[in-house]
Amino acid sequence: MTFTQSISTCFNKYTVFTGRASLSEFWWWIVFTLILSVACNIPLTTLGYDSGGVLAGLVALTVFLPGLGVSIRRLHDTGRSGWWILLNFIPIVGSIVLLIFFVQPSTPPNKYGDVPE
Repeated sequence: MTFTQSISTCFNKYTVFTGRASLSEFWWWIVFTLILSVACNIPLTTLGYDSGGVLAGLVALTVFLPGLGVSIRRLHDTGRSGWWILLNFIPIVGSIVLLIFFVQPSTPPNKYGDVPE
């Protein structure tokens, strides 16, 4: 999946928490949100404002649901329940465990559907 296909898919499926998301779809989404975050914060910091501005907050709200959806679909792709996303509430360790889950390759067809493209 290409960068633009991934972004389009994530925004089109922003409230879809079923199915599976490929490794490339997930990581292209992460790259997109990182670029967007930096692009929103650079103008604010160069003008002397704190990086927690209104623009950054609006961007965070805009990408929250699509990011949650693609994360849950990525967990499904590795054969895990979407409830594993709650590991984010465990400081440091939860994020590391989720990162390990996210980098794992796709599993064969499982109860969440066929292997994504």
